[in-house]
Amino acid sequence: MPRKLVLKMSVSLDGFVGRNDGDVEWIFPSIDEELQEWMVDMLGQAGAHVMGRVTYGDMAAHWPTSDEPYAAPMNDIPKVVFSRTMTEGSWPETTVVRGDLVTEVNRLKEEDGDELLAHGGAGFARALIQRGLVDEYRLVIHPVALGSGLPLFTSPTDLTLVSSEPFPGGAMAVTYAPAEKTAG
Repeated sequence: MPRKLVLKMSVSLDGFVGRNDGDVEWIFPSIDEELQEWMVDMLGQAGAHVMGRVTYGDMAAHWPTSDEPYAAPMNDIPKVVFSRTMTEGSWPETTVVRGDLVTEVNRLKEEDGDELLAHGGAGFARALIQRGLVDEYRLVIHPVALGSGLPLFTSPTDLTLVSSEPFPGGAMAVTYAPAEKTAG
């Protein structure tokens, strides 16, 4: 059975994944202990972390020396970075993929292993969405409306709710599947 690609993103109530300048500091006030445990558990379920070059650069600069609870699953689980300019990664357990996004993601899905957990940037997330590669969305909706910013979706997208879980800090974790993948 092919493994699924899960897109993990934090979003504002009005659907943005970052401010216009890319700032994401607005997510941190609502991350409480229970949400942190949920996120660490989710990260640990991944067979591989999948991301673009920009997100990889940010994460590779932070996680290898971090003692935060998220560090172990980020450091110990293989990373796959999609880039047309990188040739190798500096973070252990990194594979750089330079081929066509659709071809390479579908190849990864056919490999044995646990789910592929995709980390945005907005651009990488939208590229996955626009090409129909996302099998499941795990979104943490934070209790803030940004008014403008970097949208997760740029065209109408029908989704089916799989689960939801509220957290004391006001955030809500929701899991959705693309409607066409649940119709039957």
